[in-house]
Amino acid sequence: MQLNILFYLALILFSGLIFGRAVKLAKLPNVTGYLIAGLLIGPYILKLVPMELVSGLDLISEMALAFIAFSIGSEFKLSYLKKVGMMPIIIALLEGLAATFVVTLVLVICGFDTEIALLLGAIASATAPAATIMVVKQYNAKGPVTETLLSVVALDDAVALIAFGFAVAIVNTMQHPGGTSLIMSVLKPFGEIAGALGLGAVLGILFKIPLRFFKKDSNRLIISSGFVFLGSSLATMFGFSPLLLCMAMGAVLVNVSESGESILRLTDSVTPPIFLMFFVVSGMELDITVLPKVGVIGVLYIICRIVGKVAGASLGAVIMKAPDTVKKYIGFSLVPQAGVAIGLSLLAARMLPQYGQTIRAVVLSATFIYELTGPVLTKISLKKAGEITA
Repeated sequence: MQLNILFYLALILFSGLIFGRAVKLAKLPNVTGYLIAGLLIGPYILKLVPMELVSGLDLISEMALAFIAFSIGSEFKLSYLKKVGMMPIIIALLEGLAATFVVTLVLVICGFDTEIALLLGAIASATAPAATIMVVKQYNAKGPVTETLLSVVALDDAVALIAFGFAVAIVNTMQHPGGTSLIMSVLKPFGEIAGALGLGAVLGILFKIPLRFFKKDSNRLIISSGFVFLGSSLATMFGFSPLLLCMAMGAVLVNVSESGESILRLTDSVTPPIFLMFFVVSGMELDITVLPKVGVIGVLYIICRIVGKVAGASLGAVIMKAPDTVKKYIGFSLVPQAGVAIGLSLLAARMLPQYGQTIRAVVLSATFIYELTGPVLTKISLKKAGEITA
């Protein structure tokens, strides 16, 4: 008897639900349970879900990340930005670039080629916002660390693209002196960021128009889903970051429309099953077989990235005279790493095919470890900061 995709979706939902509840006994975040559920039922352990089906569930990931980015955008209200000023921007820049610097420097000192050190260093700057957002939502965290964290993870994607653009430009120049223009290689990520933010802003303004004519919650939910899907698809078509575009759309909407916050509450009411499926599918994609291949370079990457994130975030908080809790705990909430890093690792592997297997093994192993430990570290950090009461 052949099982169809609806059966597997039901299996994903129920396994996520059960393990999400089970990890509560150990006082772990739900997202950790979802990832463990996916790891167990996926193609690398119990093999209940075949590999070909896992690769065909990319649509769930695209939908979830688009809604997560849209939700993050709502944190960028003008009133909040006026209050905090440049603080989230400086912290995001320093935590991302410090991770890049520390990883690159240590790998070079330890004798690894400069090219692979530069690319892995750039990838180290990326942080996955999804797990962080889920922990904040689950525990209804509130306070200066939470507010700063949500802004920083929103900006992190842009910092990672800039760092990777610079690394690619330098590696291209090293491999092909006098070939590709260094200036054009450096400017490319800035163009992609500007395009994503600009198109997202336009969609955020257009979003307001149909809201004038449709007042019922059901209709507004349809409009919201349509715009989020449209934004993600346009970003993919034009080669922009869907995260940045949907984030910009949410930020503009919440500032130009009085209905912005009610729209976000509506989307929050229907996204839990999508987010659950996203994390279970992410767990199924965690390839446990790469762990033995990680070697010294992988261990250095995993440790040095955390050191860089924590040190850079703390330095940024000190420079901007942030509250003491932000200085102490913001860095440990930036550990999760997933989609953007894996995507950049593919590009890096194409640039350095001789190191392709090593780069993929390092990033996939790091993703495995960070995704399981990151949400726990985020919860502990927010709890120590006094912003989680549970």
